[in-house]
Amino acid sequence: MKERKIIFLDVDGTLVDYEGRIPKSAIQAIRAARKGGHRVYICTGRSKAEVYQELWDIGLDGMIGGNGNYVEDGGHVVLHQLITKEQCVRIVDYLHEKGLEFYLESNNGLFASERFEDASQTAIREYSRRKGKENPQQITVADVFPDMVYGGELYRDDLNKVSYLLRSYQDFLDTKEMFPDLENGTWGGAGEKALFGDLGVKGITKGNAVESLLTYLGAEKKDTIAFGDAKIDIPMFECCEIGVAMGSGGREAKEAADFVTDDVEKDGLLKAFEKLELIE
Repeated sequence: MKERKIIFLDVDGTLVDYEGRIPKSAIQAIRAARKGGHRVYICTGRSKAEVYQELWDIGLDGMIGGNGNYVEDGGHVVLHQLITKEQCVRIVDYLHEKGLEFYLESNNGLFASERFEDASQTAIREYSRRKGKENPQQITVADVFPDMVYGGELYRDDLNKVSYLLRSYQDFLDTKEMFPDLENGTWGGAGEKALFGDLGVKGITKGNAVESLLTYLGAEKKDTIAFGDAKIDIPMFECCEIGVAMGSGGREAKEAADFVTDDVEKDGLLKAFEKLELIE
């Protein structure tokens, strides 16, 4: 019998295409791999509140969320590191003072600042255009964030991370200087092309979370395979035996991977699972 592997899948751009669809071939590959005794976890920037039932219905052994601050195996919480209430208050007050619209990500939901929906419309459409979505100018913030809560409590103690709208790259640099006690990043583009900044728990990466789960499972690096499409997936590649980048992924992710498969919508996961002999 072939060695059983532990498979880590990024979600957006890897398991789910840029139209928000899960290809039937990806579902087929995951179910066949699990039937063969392999374990499959999603490893995503999404918080648990954004992991909708259609993903769980595929059949998963668990998840890593918030880019590494949350780890779950079979319904058991292995790790959950949160931004403190004090840090949250500082973040919310600072972003309000600077006039930067934002949303807070927790396992209990997404909570937006007062003017986030209107202010972020242009950025959301540009992000959708860059990701190759059809008719990006017709996409609304509500399409991308259907369960966003407006008018909710913003001073929270259940916070995984914060995303905020950039008016310029300087907003990110200023925020990074203001919050050295947090992990600072951007998304929606590299460098000055970034559309959003984000703040998370200091030192958290997908790689750290994978290592925590392996320790919990009593598994080893040699048992692991990671799939991703972006720079943020590189720490996951580095701590897994094999890293696979999607064809539609970014240059840095492709360079860090052991090999590149096809785009997600072109059956990239299924083809890679077959190549790696995860399925018959």
